[in-house]
Amino acid sequence: MKILALLLAIGILCISGFTSSAQIAVPFKSKTSDSVHTVYIWHSDTLRDTHKDSIDIQSLFGHVKLQSDKTLFYTDSLVMNHKDNFIEAFGHVHINDKDSTDIYSDYMKYFVDTKNIIFQKNVVLNDGKGTLTTDELHYDMNMHIGDYYQGGKVVDKTTTVISKEGTYYADTKDIYFKKDVKLKDPAYDLTADSLLYNSDQQMATFITNTFIRDSTGRTIVTRDGFYDLKNHRAHFAKRATITDKAQSITADVIKFDDSLGISTAEGNAIFRDTVENLTLISNLMIANKKANTFMATVHPLIILKQDKDSIYITGDTVYSAPIPDSVLKTPDSVQGMAIVRTAKNPNDSSLRYLRIYHHVRIFSDSLQAVADSVYYSGLDSIFRLFINPVAWAGGYQITGDTMFLYTKNKKPDRLYVFENSLIVGKTYTNMYNQIKGNTLNGYFKDGVIDYMRTKGSAEAVYYIKDDSMALVGVNRVNKSDVIDMIFRNKQLYKVVLRNDADGVFNTKSG
Repeated sequence: MKILALLLAIGILCISGFTSSAQIAVPFKSKTSDSVHTVYIWHSDTLRDTHKDSIDIQSLFGHVKLQSDKTLFYTDSLVMNHKDNFIEAFGHVHINDKDSTDIYSDYMKYFVDTKNIIFQKNVVLNDGKGTLTTDELHYDMNMHIGDYYQGGKVVDKTTTVISKEGTYYADTKDIYFKKDVKLKDPAYDLTADSLLYNSDQQMATFITNTFIRDSTGRTIVTRDGFYDLKNHRAHFAKRATITDKAQSITADVIKFDDSLGISTAEGNAIFRDTVENLTLISNLMIANKKANTFMATVHPLIILKQDKDSIYITGDTVYSAPIPDSVLKTPDSVQGMAIVRTAKNPNDSSLRYLRIYHHVRIFSDSLQAVADSVYYSGLDSIFRLFINPVAWAGGYQITGDTMFLYTKNKKPDRLYVFENSLIVGKTYTNMYNQIKGNTLNGYFKDGVIDYMRTKGSAEAVYYIKDDSMALVGVNRVNKSDVIDMIFRNKQLYKVVLRNDADGVFNTKSG
């Protein structure tokens, strides 16, 4: 009876045509069960029935419109095969799935029993957020999932992604790109083996090794995290690395907001500047790209690398920024202190300063120092130590109100102590050489202490040794304009008094 009713309806259509208001229910019986799936014919200019070799085939031509559940099919022509439960469509194929996803192609094969579709030739999928193009697409109407295996491209506003394979999830607007993935955006180019992308939120999620290059030349290497292309925010995990010209940063987690220009690096963060031979290690770094500043907290360590004797600096906080134009273009002064201009370009905006404050420690093979805070200028390569500074060089402890440590090629070159300088060094058990004065200049040769000069109301107590290093006596200097301490092999070799020295020498026996 069902076949008879269908044939009668077909006969009427062949005579009079099929209007858009008419509807025919065409049953497709499952090959694996007793269930029946109904496809509705809404329109066709011509419909013909063919029965051959026990196979019933219906052919529809001209402005064909079908419906299967909530999916509408449009095409120039199609063939229904009831034995094998499939529908083939040819020419200007278009389906609308759940009124949210449109798919176009030149050819379609719809397996009615399983509700799977194969689209071929000039396939285009549009979900209102992005457009997928490929040569072949396998689409599951039950799950609303599409797969391509022969290359595809997705265009989402200004973002384009291509890959060899991909899976599209219509319900969530997610796309899983696989094999040779390339994403191009006005601000970024990305390559990866795999990538998750949500066209609704414009969110890229990284699940394998991923390489990103932005419009400024900055590169990012990561294998976990996400990038929000709509809001220009990113989160990278599992030891991501960002490289910007000569600078790079690696950390357990890196986050940045390009709209604000703020980025943070957390967990064993390592910043490197290959031009300055500077490395900064910290558990937390915060950078402001717009202001060109950065701050490091949680156990920061600075390493100024040189051939043999690198300088290590620690403190509670490290802050860096460009030296202001007002300093570069005005008479020589930095925070009211005299500086020495070098051969560097005074108008170079890349010159920076460092502030390290609270519990500062400086260490190198030839010199160690502590202070409450330190200011370092890239303009003159001087470390300025403030509030209770103490330095150690050549076995001697040096104190004073303020200290300047001049460096050359990242090595100590000169130590200058302002006001109330005091030098103390142990020479024998419970015996200490001591020299004090208004100011102190310590000079280094190839990074090693060479000699020190104390000036202004200088006083001293130092022990004299003979050639066998045996104690001879002690010299007490009550007043001298200048006292020089000369070192050899990092050890005090002799003391020279200059200009109106007044003192007393006591022998060991005396």
